Parts: sequence; structure tokens; C-alpha cells
Amino acid sequence: MKNQPSSFVYQSEYPCSADDLYTYHSREGALQRLLPPWEKNTLISKQGNISPGSRVKLKMYAGPFPFYFQALHIEDKPGIMFRDIQEKGPFSSWSHSHFFHNTERGSLLEDRIEYTLPAHRFLPSFVKNHVEKKLTGSFRHRQRTLTADIALHQQCSQIPLRILITGASGVLGKRLIPLLRTGGHTIYTLVRRRPYPNKNEIFWDPETGFLSKNDLPELDGVIHLAGEPIGLKRWTIESKRRVFESRVKGTKLLTHTLATLSKPPKVLLSASAVGYYGDCQDRNIDETEPAGKDFISTVCHQWEEAAQPARQAGIRTVFLRMGVSMTPAGGALKRILSTSPLGFIRYFGSGNQYISWISDDDLISAMLHVLTCSSLEGPVNMAAPEPVTNRELMRVLAKITGRPLLFPLPA
Repeated sequence: MKNQPSSFVYQSEYPCSADDLYTYHSREGALQRLLPPWEKNTLISKQGNISPGSRVKLKMYAGPFPFYFQALHIEDKPGIMFRDIQEKGPFSSWSHSHFFHNTERGSLLEDRIEYTLPAHRFLPSFVKNHVEKKLTGSFRHRQRTLTADIALHQQCSQIPLRILITGASGVLGKRLIPLLRTGGHTIYTLVRRRPYPNKNEIFWDPETGFLSKNDLPELDGVIHLAGEPIGLKRWTIESKRRVFESRVKGTKLLTHTLATLSKPPKVLLSASAVGYYGDCQDRNIDETEPAGKDFISTVCHQWEEAAQPARQAGIRTVFLRMGVSMTPAGGALKRILSTSPLGFIRYFGSGNQYISWISDDDLISAMLHVLTCSSLEGPVNMAAPEPVTNRELMRVLAKITGRPLLFPLPA
């Protein structure tokens, strides 16, 4: 007897037309935006988009155990629906249909999934309940992300832009690029390896000072994020040199090159950090605060100074003084959660050190806003309204994750 598939349906409403909602899903980057970051999913390969014959391969996890899921798109009616099925993966069968409907208030997205598991008829109900609980959490994340992205693009993505990005392979770059692409923007990236063909990649080498202006297309904006990661290793003379030079030399090379273009971009967003201000303890500060005296403050100050050629060439230049970006996909939050192999969480020293933080979604959304808001120039602080102490941050993380909060580590 053939297994009867289980059905899962999720409906969500959005303040845009069904055509606009479909267009978002059809664009490059939509899948990366809609995958829950806490599930550690990795896009292995993607051929095509959502038209019939397109394929997507993902590496996913069931607890600590990895598995691969390959989907094949088999049906597409622009503005109305598209459907994909599992080609390879853990399910005996899987079919996901996406239906787009216009409503009086905008549009309705109906996601309909039909699936069977191995030995489907004989599985206890809690197994199917677990699958549907996971699906519900995933689609709630999709709804929140879609709602925020659509509102952002309605405000900031009415005109498609050509944007060059450095640091595209970093945690922040990997989160930013899909957001920009779902808004219809064309993305170019600077890479330090041989560029892949037809990927809008351009070679540069900040170490040797190589970047050919002849390789650059006509650009509307540049987002400069490249720099040696901070916080992965203990400070040594060599690690400090790399942190400093990767930021200052790369920024000088980029801005000198942009300044020599016959038609330079209108705007440059250049990464910096709230570390510019040094240790301000519990004082409230704004962009008028002078630079601090410690190593990171010096790096940030020189980092921003290195972008002066762009300002002198008339390019609107914004210094993104970013707080600590929080995402389970990587960066500081991932390092905090993986500090102990047993899953414990501990704060550092007294725990009274303040941390200016921001979620990665808020940060990349703010970048698009700054990119398209012509009145913003110079330093812009990008952090949540209220900083927290290290102790409070770790207490909240322990509560959310259900992990024990242990005694502090020496600072």
C-alpha cells in the first residue's frame, strides 16, 4: 500500500502585490535570505533560478548529523506560483508549491508542502509533529524576513543600482549580498583570487597595491567591508600589523582608484567600528566624540583617514561605525556560543564591560538605507539603542539557549 503523504500549509500576508512578491522569490539571493540562520544550512550549488530544470543543493543538519538536500524546480507560472520537489534527500517524497494571490491589503503567500518520510505509515505521531514544528519555525522566520525586506525595498530599492563590494566572502558580506540582490541591485565583488567567469568578480591585491581601474564597471555605489578578522587570535605584533594594514592599505588602494575614475560612484560606504571611541564605560556618545587612545581606536581612526581620496574626489563617503554584529551564522555570536565544547556560557572578567551590538539583519538593512539616503555623510554609528554589559549579554544568551551560565573567565 502506497504511503499517503502528510500536508503542511502556511499562509502569510504582505503589503505588496502578488507580482512583487513573486519577483522577490525569483531573484538571486532569495533562498539565502529565507533560510533560518540558526539551522546552519549551507548552499552547496545553485543552477538556474526558479524556472523548470533549475536545481539547488543544500547541506543541512538534523541535530549534529549532516545530510544533503537537492531540489528540482518543475513548474513556474510567473506571478502565480512555482513548485519544486526533492530530487535527493532524507524524505521519501517532498513537494513544495508556492502560490501568490492578490488581496485587498496586498498579497497572500500560500506555501503548501506534501511529504512522506521513510516508513511513513509506521512512524509515531511525535516524529511528524517534530517535522511540522520545524517547518512552522522556518516559515515564521521567512515571514518576518519577507515582511522586513519588502518594506525596506519599497523605500530603498525603487531604482536598481550597480554596487561594488569588498569583503564579500566575510560573514557580513555573505548576509548583505543576498539582501541587495533581492532588491534588484547588480552586485560586483573584489576578490584576491582568480575571478570566476560570469560572476561579476574583479581581481585586486591590497598587499601589492594592485587594482586596475580598467577592470571596474560603471558603478553607482561601493561598500567596503574588507579587513583581517578581529578577535580570532591573541594579539601579537604580527596579528596587529595584519589588522592595521589590511584596513588602511586596502582602503587607500580602493579610494585612490575610485578617485581616478572618469565617472566615479556617487557614494562609498567604508567600514569602521564603534571601537573608534575606545573605552567610554557607561557614557552615552555620538558621532562627535573624538577617537580613543587604544589600539583599535587608532586602527579605526587611520582606517577612516585612508578614505580621504574618495571625499576629495566628491564621492559621498560614509564611515560605518558598527557595533558587534550578532548572527548565529558566524562572527562574534558564533564564537561566544562555541567557546566551551560542553556548551557552557561564561562572561569575561568583571562582566561590566559594555558591548555596543546590533543584529546582522538590522545592520545590513541600515547599510542599504545609508547607501540610498543622500543626506547621510561622514561617520554614522550603527548599533542598537541600548548597549549591554558583557555579563547581561551572556545571561540573556544562556536563558535563550538553555545553557548554564558558569563562573567568569579571566579577562
